[in-house]
Order: sequence, then C-alpha cells, then structure tokens
Amino acid sequence: MKNVRFIEVKSEIGAGTRGASLGVDALKIAALDYGSSLFKQIDSVDVKTENQLLFEPAKTPNAKRIEGVLAVCERVADTVNQTLKKNIFPVVLSGDHSNAIGTIAGIKMAHPNKRLGVVWIDAHYDIHSPYTTPTGNLHGMPIAASLGEDNSTNKLNKPDKTTIDFWEKLKKIGGITPKINYHDVVFISARDLEPEESFLIKKHKVKNFSTAEIKRNGVEKIARDTMVHLNKCDLIYVSFDVDSMDSSISKGTGTPVRNGISEKEAGSLCVRLIQNEKVCCFEITEINPTLDKENLMAENAFEILQKVVSQLI
Repeated sequence: MKNVRFIEVKSEIGAGTRGASLGVDALKIAALDYGSSLFKQIDSVDVKTENQLLFEPAKTPNAKRIEGVLAVCERVADTVNQTLKKNIFPVVLSGDHSNAIGTIAGIKMAHPNKRLGVVWIDAHYDIHSPYTTPTGNLHGMPIAASLGEDNSTNKLNKPDKTTIDFWEKLKKIGGITPKINYHDVVFISARDLEPEESFLIKKHKVKNFSTAEIKRNGVEKIARDTMVHLNKCDLIYVSFDVDSMDSSISKGTGTPVRNGISEKEAGSLCVRLIQNEKVCCFEITEINPTLDKENLMAENAFEILQKVVSQLI
C-alpha cells in the first residue's frame, strides 16, 4: 500500500500537434462521466508550463522551444524528486512525452546512486537528438536525453549554438548524465522507427517486445520477461504513451500508429508491471482530446489510470 500523488504537467510544447495540454483535464472529465471521485481522493500538484511559447515562432528548428522544455523539465524533476523523498509514489499525468526527461531526472535526483530501469510503452522509440530529428519536436527525444545520446554518427542536422547549449543542459538536469543505460531500457509495442534510431537500437541490442509478441505470448509473460530483463535495476519507471494502443482506438493522440496493443492489453500490462516492488513512478502521456470523438481516448486512459492507482493504494 502506497501514498500516491498526481503530478499534473500540462505542457505540450514538445509536441508537433496542438492539444495535448488538455489531456489532463480530459482525464478529469472522463472521471466525472464515470462518476469517479479519484481526483478528489488523490493529492495533486500542478507544474507550471511554458505553453505561452506556442504563440511565438520556434527559434531553434532542430529542437523547437527547447528553452521552455528545459524550464518545464527542471520543474518536473524537482517535483518528482521532492515527492519521492517524502516516500510518496508519483503518478505523472503529462501533456507531451518530452516531460519524461524531467521525470527521469527527478527519480535520479532522489536516488542518485541507484540503477534506474525504464519501461517505455510507446509506438515510438523517442531516441532522436537535435542532430538526427526529422521534425525538431522534443517529444521524440526523451530517451536520447536521458541516455546522454547525441547519435552524431548519423547526424542529419547542424543545430546552432543556442540549441546545443540547451540540449547539453537538458541532458544534465540534476547534475547527472547519463541517467540510464541502454541495457536498462525496455520498449513495449514500439513500431515506428527511423533509420537513425534503428542504428542505435541494433548497435546496443536494446530490448523491444513487439505487438506481435504481446498477442502471441500474452501480457503476463511480457511483463514477467520485462522484469527479468531489468532484474539488476534498483528502481523501475513505467511510462505509458497512449499511442502504444492501436490507431483504431487511439485517435485522440498526436501520432497514432497502426498495429498497436488493445486497451485491455494496455491496462493489464500497466497493472501487472506496477505490481513489482521496484516500480517507483508511473507516467501517462500524449492524450489529445482535440483529435478525438466523445473523449474516448481519455476514457480509455482513465480506466487504465484507475486500475493502476487501485493497485498502488
């Protein structure tokens, strides 16, 4: 039984499509529609955003609004750090996935000498850097930032000095870099991969459980094998991007991808993973109600959130 705190991060400046900042409120609306008092039961803290930057031109095309992402991630890191130090379990409700840079940094700030494993349930690998990104959107870079990875071997872009300076600061939030290593990352249902990312995944033999493996072997075995792979880690962080679910049910997210897991598989997987005593933080991200119909994505995500919190408390 754990004390749980919601950390609300309504920042969407790392995404390429507008609307993820509304994801947290969409979850709350789903709770109301279900008649749930979850958001009254659980203590919550709101992290200040820099979403006003969306009304200005992006000055750094290879890492759009990176100055704002850095500011937000530093605040997220401080909030996660303080939450963990009070022996409270942080459940991060996030706009876009760039915020995970701050979540991982916060865990390492609270436990600098502990080995951190990451379970990344996502359609994407998010292992680009300003040197390789095809879009400049920082929600495609959180794993790279946490690994301290530039992937200069596969350099496509020439970021300016401002971008490089901010990128170095982003990698070093909390004064620790790298925060994780390749062996301690497990991707689940990741399936949208650029060549620059593929190079790193193959080079470092990063663990990835495909959607086909999940459907063939079942959620229970995938969750068990994930934890076996991370058995040398002291702590584990589970990050659930709703676009890990198939595009037929994940319309309410900025980057839907075919051949994902079902809502039932996603819920069972998150619940099974959260049962492991090493899991110290859970994050749910990339809900975008502006792309949805009748708030279906948020309703699916809320059901998963409710199951996870019930398991924790």
